[in-house]
Amino acid sequence: MTSAARTAPRFLARSAQALIAAAAVADVFRAVALRDHYLHPTDASQHRSGLISMVFVYLMTLATVLFLVWLARSRRNAHESAHEAAVPSTGWMIGAWFIPVVNLFAPRRIVLDIGRAGSVSWEKRETTLVNLWWAAWVAHALVALVASRVAPGSMPCLVVTETLMLAAAVLAVLVIERVTALQAAAPDVQVSLRA
Repeated sequence: MTSAARTAPRFLARSAQALIAAAAVADVFRAVALRDHYLHPTDASQHRSGLISMVFVYLMTLATVLFLVWLARSRRNAHESAHEAAVPSTGWMIGAWFIPVVNLFAPRRIVLDIGRAGSVSWEKRETTLVNLWWAAWVAHALVALVASRVAPGSMPCLVVTETLMLAAAVLAVLVIERVTALQAAAPDVQVSLRA
């Protein structure tokens, strides 16, 4: 593929953003339903929390897949625009999200590397945006883990956990928007709804 044929992945970006937002909202409903079932265990509350949890898992799985597809397309664009830049391989870009402990720091670095390599306009504010997103995401995961073991059903823990999840989702949407916009503005990149 020549650099003139590169495309900024707008359609993938919008799809991933929509699913990330939907998954975050579903997670709030899931957490509330699970707390309700924990405090008032009935067959109806178990059924409701199970159904909402299933919807959340489906939405989160789709959001993850679309995010990774968007990231792979952005990685390819970054590699084509800056051959000498350090851009992770596709295998590492995907695998780093699923390796325990490594997934606490490597995905942030990957997104930063792709963003920097894909645009000469990358600035400190973009790095700050990625850092804020990643901090919210990791904090959400850690607080959710600790809360589920130490204080299951705790309303303060639920509020903190879901606030962090919503913050991470909003920041992820902004990261996707910024990387896509910078790649679209880069020389020789065509914006396409097919991407």
